[in-house]
Amino acid sequence: MVQSQTLGSKMMNALIIAVLVIIAFLSLAPMLNTIMISISSSAAVNAREVNFWPVDVNFSSYEKILNDVKFWRAFKISVERVVLGGGINMLLTVLMAYPLSRSTMQFKSRNVYMWIIIFTMLFSGGIVPWYMVISKLNLINTLWALVLPGAVPVFNVILLMNFFKGIPKELEEAAFMDGAGPLKILLNIFLPVSLPSLATITLFVIVGHWNNFFDGIVLINDSSKIPLQTYLQQLNLTRDQMQNLTVEQLQQFNKISNTTLNSAKILVSMIPIMMIYPFLQRYLIHGIVLGSVKE
Repeated sequence: MVQSQTLGSKMMNALIIAVLVIIAFLSLAPMLNTIMISISSSAAVNAREVNFWPVDVNFSSYEKILNDVKFWRAFKISVERVVLGGGINMLLTVLMAYPLSRSTMQFKSRNVYMWIIIFTMLFSGGIVPWYMVISKLNLINTLWALVLPGAVPVFNVILLMNFFKGIPKELEEAAFMDGAGPLKILLNIFLPVSLPSLATITLFVIVGHWNNFFDGIVLINDSSKIPLQTYLQQLNLTRDQMQNLTVEQLQQFNKISNTTLNSAKILVSMIPIMMIYPFLQRYLIHGIVLGSVKE
């Protein structure tokens, strides 16, 4: 009886491992295929000969992207956007979430502000009023146009607010009895305890700023000021680019297609996020669960 249970347990473990391996492969297969396409020749890609192994390996697509001054300029703008926009997002999120996590006894207008921010989550003024407001503020073609319109991410505010509400009141009361004010309580108690939730929000903010390309297309008219994702979206080979090229340049272009170039674009744009994610991933699920328990 014991042996049959042990055998059944081993079979179940083997089945679970097999299912997880299949799921992992299905998850990684698109990325692996994208990598293989990005380093294969355009002829092989157009003939659909590339699956999970490269054909006629070359790195022309990466050379075109990485040897481009415009690429590094757009990369720099995206980094500036993430640093500036992320800093503003985190500051305003904390400053809004903390008072909203208090009771109506402590903050009498709390419910009014809650209804206002929930309304902004459910309804939007639309793209045209959004653009008109930014234009009237003379923010077009500036880095602030990419940062200020989304300065207060409401979902992150609610997530952090719920986390703050889950912190034991005894900690706050003890600090208050010791003479600490609201700001000191926030800095010395709430923020250190809220690292999982803060890490989760930081990840959301970084990914959101880094991957956003639409506002760069709409709000930035100067090609020297566009962020990386906008630049990569616009980076396609056209017939106009093929004119007045040397024989060597034409040979180089023949190794590249829009498919291989787009695959290289995807991978290049993923690298910074893939470098950051492992450091914040362990906080992600914990922060979301704890921040979604209450209101």
